[in-house]
Amino acid sequence: MGTAVVADRIQFAFTVMFHYLFPIATIGLAPYIAWFAWRSARGNDEVALRASVFWTKIFAINFAIGVVTGIPMEFAFGANWALFSAKAGAVIGQPLAMEGVYAFFLESVFLGIMLYGRRHVSPRLYAWSATLVGVGSWLSGFFIVATDAWMQHPVGYRIAGDGSIRLANLGALLLSPFAWWQYAHVLMGALLAGSFIVAGVGAYYLLARRDLEDGRRYVRMGVIVALVASALVIFPTGDRNSADVTKYQPVKLAAMEGLFHSTDGAPLAIIGMPDTQRRELIDPVVVPNVLSFLAYGNFTANVKGLTEYADALWPPVALTYYAYHVMVGLGTIFIAIAALAALLLRRRRLMEFRPMLWVLMLAMPFPYIANEAGWVVTEVGRQPWVIYGIMRTSEAASTNVAAGETIFTLIGFAGMYFLLGLLFMLLVLREIGIGPNAASHAAPEIEA
Repeated sequence: MGTAVVADRIQFAFTVMFHYLFPIATIGLAPYIAWFAWRSARGNDEVALRASVFWTKIFAINFAIGVVTGIPMEFAFGANWALFSAKAGAVIGQPLAMEGVYAFFLESVFLGIMLYGRRHVSPRLYAWSATLVGVGSWLSGFFIVATDAWMQHPVGYRIAGDGSIRLANLGALLLSPFAWWQYAHVLMGALLAGSFIVAGVGAYYLLARRDLEDGRRYVRMGVIVALVASALVIFPTGDRNSADVTKYQPVKLAAMEGLFHSTDGAPLAIIGMPDTQRRELIDPVVVPNVLSFLAYGNFTANVKGLTEYADALWPPVALTYYAYHVMVGLGTIFIAIAALAALLLRRRRLMEFRPMLWVLMLAMPFPYIANEAGWVVTEVGRQPWVIYGIMRTSEAASTNVAAGETIFTLIGFAGMYFLLGLLFMLLVLREIGIGPNAASHAAPEIEA
């Protein structure tokens, strides 16, 4: 693969991974804002009112930075990936356009009502606006994931006479089971992140002995939803997503598990170091037969290893393997944290048990890492294909963009994103420092 293509891939990976940090939060926080808004609209619930205003501000900061960081990716399709755009633009353009028309506009218009109109609209309109913002954020995620899922598992297309790919069936693309299970897994991952954010901020207030009523509400809701989301991330969404990978991308499965040789009763690798030169997993700790059962529902089933495929069809094995194990390892930790916190909550000890509150607060960044690791598994594990089985990544890049030009713009993006990231942290930490009680001064009156 040429150096220009490698530079293009690094630039796109950097911009996507930075951008993805913000949709994780908007998708994960949207249901909380809607819930709090409806609670405040239906009764005299001051805490819910303060919470809806407070979390809307956090949501809006994520939304704004997400919009800004998403723009370079649109230009990259034409600038760095012109051959891909020329060949598949007629397909991927459909769901991406639908995302802009049906989801982004819905989300942005009603977010505007929430930010500007909360003093001037009724509590019910405010609550409906929060609901539609949530619908818009989740719908936006669906169209993006459906586009990516088509690149993972192409359906509903035809090859035109000029070699370009044409959309033959939009319903097949949007209703593909591959897309829906991938989308469900993404949603649960984002909801898990949002839950840890809510619980972590609540834990901070309890540890700081301020905004105690609000902090208790955040911790309680965050822990309960985190427990449910952490379970759903594993089953059924993670399980079904893995089943689709097993069926349609078996070489990715082998890379994820570091399985080099086809094995009956294949073991599940807990840890180990994949060595592509020696074609083995070094110092592995494994659970016998479990991979066969997870992949095919049979403890003795044969699972194909990487050596069944030409080396040219292997994804970057080490990166795929380690990213997958980071994701799974953190997912296991999340369910343990949420379960322990839920147990303490049930025993009415959580709000005063400071060690667990510290864990909840310090755990906030780690769902982001798990989500990003999942993205790496999905996209890096697809290589060497940009459209699986149809178009290689090496065939997709622009031919008239040199590696040096891409590196130059990458440095520029890195500097700009550093400033945006710093601005984001300052704004969010400022809002958390101000707290929900100050945010409520701009809130609407509650109707009895």
